Amino acid sequence: MKLSLFETHDRYKHLKQDQWEIVSRGAEQCLKENPDSIAYQQKSHYVYLFAHPRTADDGVTKRLLWQPRLSRPKPQTNSYCFRAQSNTDIIEVCWLLPPREMWSQYAPGKVTEDNLTMWSINQFVNHRKDLDRPHPDDLSEERAKQILKEVHSWKKFRQLT
Repeated sequence: MKLSLFETHDRYKHLKQDQWEIVSRGAEQCLKENPDSIAYQQKSHYVYLFAHPRTADDGVTKRLLWQPRLSRPKPQTNSYCFRAQSNTDIIEVCWLLPPREMWSQYAPGKVTEDNLTMWSINQFVNHRKDLDRPHPDDLSEERAKQILKEVHSWKKFRQLT
């Protein structure tokens, strides 16, 4: 079978664009529609958006689960982490870590080469403490816990009324 280089490249570009749109849309929905995220943004100048794929009950379909957080999560394979400035569209990538068995697919020279993913993998393997380190502008752990307690106490109160 003979492949057209232009057709293959166009399909690859479409695949990357499609994947990025799915991740972007999920991050935006978590940031702007998730009740916890909205509550955190009212009390903090940032929120972390942590995503991890999960396989549905059919064993085939995958979906991204999004969690807003005030503390930087521990880096783990098969996860994505972003840090967003509250009430803005400014989102910084903390890491993009695919499953370990897929790491070689993102290496230079591969069709699916991706510099940001390779940087994330390198940080995870060689500099995990740096990847794990909170942002310099993060709230203290005590303040983050206080906000979590306030937000979740308010949610419980609203459920009772």
